[in-house]
Amino acid sequence: MNLKDALRSAVQQAISHHGLEIEVAIQETPSDKPGDYGTPVAFQLAKALKKNPVQIAAEIKDSIQLPVGIARAENVGPYLNFFVDVPSYVKGLTEDDFAPGQKPGKVLIEHTSVNPNKELHVGHLRNVVLGDAMSRIFRANGYNVEVQNYIDDTGRQAAESLFARAHYGASYQGEPKYDHWLGELYVKLNADPQKADLEPGIREVMHKLEAGELRTEIEEVLHAHLETCHALGAEYDLLVWESDIVGSGFLAKAMKILEESPYCSHPTEGKYAGCFVMDVSSFISGLEDPYLVLIRSDGTATYTAKDIGQQFWKFGLFEGLTYKPFTTEPSGKTLYTTHPDGQPGDFAHATRVINVIDVRQSLAQRIVRLAPAIAGHQDAAENSIHLAYETVLLEGQTISGRKGITVSVDEVISEARIRAKTALKDIAKYQDPDEVAEKVGLGALRFSMLRSEPNRQIDFRWDAALALNGDTAPYVQYAAVRAQTILKKAQEAGLGFEGADYSKVTDYELALLKVVARFPEVLDMCIRDTSPHHLVQYALDLATELNGWYNKKDKDGKPATRVIDAEPGLREARLNIVLRVRKTLEQVLGALGIGIPSEM
Repeated sequence: MNLKDALRSAVQQAISHHGLEIEVAIQETPSDKPGDYGTPVAFQLAKALKKNPVQIAAEIKDSIQLPVGIARAENVGPYLNFFVDVPSYVKGLTEDDFAPGQKPGKVLIEHTSVNPNKELHVGHLRNVVLGDAMSRIFRANGYNVEVQNYIDDTGRQAAESLFARAHYGASYQGEPKYDHWLGELYVKLNADPQKADLEPGIREVMHKLEAGELRTEIEEVLHAHLETCHALGAEYDLLVWESDIVGSGFLAKAMKILEESPYCSHPTEGKYAGCFVMDVSSFISGLEDPYLVLIRSDGTATYTAKDIGQQFWKFGLFEGLTYKPFTTEPSGKTLYTTHPDGQPGDFAHATRVINVIDVRQSLAQRIVRLAPAIAGHQDAAENSIHLAYETVLLEGQTISGRKGITVSVDEVISEARIRAKTALKDIAKYQDPDEVAEKVGLGALRFSMLRSEPNRQIDFRWDAALALNGDTAPYVQYAAVRAQTILKKAQEAGLGFEGADYSKVTDYELALLKVVARFPEVLDMCIRDTSPHHLVQYALDLATELNGWYNKKDKDGKPATRVIDAEPGLREARLNIVLRVRKTLEQVLGALGIGIPSEM
């Protein structure tokens, strides 16, 4: 338990005799106020108890049992402020690694899910990076996470690209990358004035895809896609093929369950005659048309209907898929795929499901979330989360793969490496310039995609997305390298971490460690809001605090926070503090999927 949690528990215990349900807030005190942490709980109690909050704060102070690490409490008007016991506080933070306990259940995150017909573009980039960062953040906080990538192998886009390959007699010669080559054929077909006449051939390919006859051709595209995603640092546990979902019978099972619902019906007249529809007016107000089609009059299912069946499976409400190895991920783990010829496996059965899909699918995702509740599985509905992100513009334009208005993720990755090599001073002197450029360039790219809240639109502009100066990943990476450099110099000088005297640390170290102490709280905020942007800001805050601490001057203008040259006891204390900051920066950047260069 961290100190803020311990204080929260102590305050709750002190007020428990009132019998009131109060959510106790513990906050860092402003720099111009006494104390290190404080609580406004007296305000919350005042109205219910009909007493002066100043009096309530005094009563809490007299009865509270202060946790280890807190030296004393003090009333500041209606606030109750706490002063840390500096030696024990610093010792606890520096010598105990942050290691959250294993959380119960499984978090299933589905992201990427790019149509297997062309290369990934910058719009897909946001999806991949968001989903990958959230999976890392959940794991960093002790959750069991399963990452899935949905493969729409029966859709029109895949059919058009494969049809175009045959129609134009194209033969792949190894260049460019396969998904780029196929994407060029897709664009060519959609610009072909004779496309309408080619519809029978396209539909024939769609039927072959539905029958699983072109699975090998789709796998070629998937391997190319995975190469791009791996370059971004993303990995997966399972590829889920739409053809396998359809063949599993999940759709029919889900529709049969919904048949029993009073919200679903088969209209016999009007524009929905012959369809199976859901009336969503009881759940979603203000819609011009409250009816959502699940099964069309020709018997074909909508994407929403298929997603409902898949959502039931994700929570373990349906069984029936089988699995087999697909490839090996860069980390060495096996990536599995659903497959008709596979074996049963321990996938799905999640307690929380997060679907990373852009905001244009918000209505459909609300229905996917509602379906388990309609079927009587309220827990599944409450734990269905749509991580809705706004779309990405390209230099102010709407991205269109069909029209070729796009920039590929592969191109962006290549440019990121080039710009990093150009911008970094003295990179030729580094032992491994490519390693530095890779981590700095890709770090800048991922950071730019994660720093905004998901509900804010991003206009992808080269200079901003790949900036290396200012509030960027390289700024945080540099702080981590600086901390490591201090530790390396201490090692070369024969210094160790034993013999730390934490009673000698100054207010400068205390301010730095109070930022370090916020890390678990920030992870919780990211999970609460299903957004990594809190962690991005925290990374900047911690880097700024470390750099500020490193550059502190005393009243004579001399360095105030020397480490190696500090007096014995304080020197070892500061080494332990630098080590803790370095480890925290590693954890923070690791949770964002950003590496730390060996030098910078």
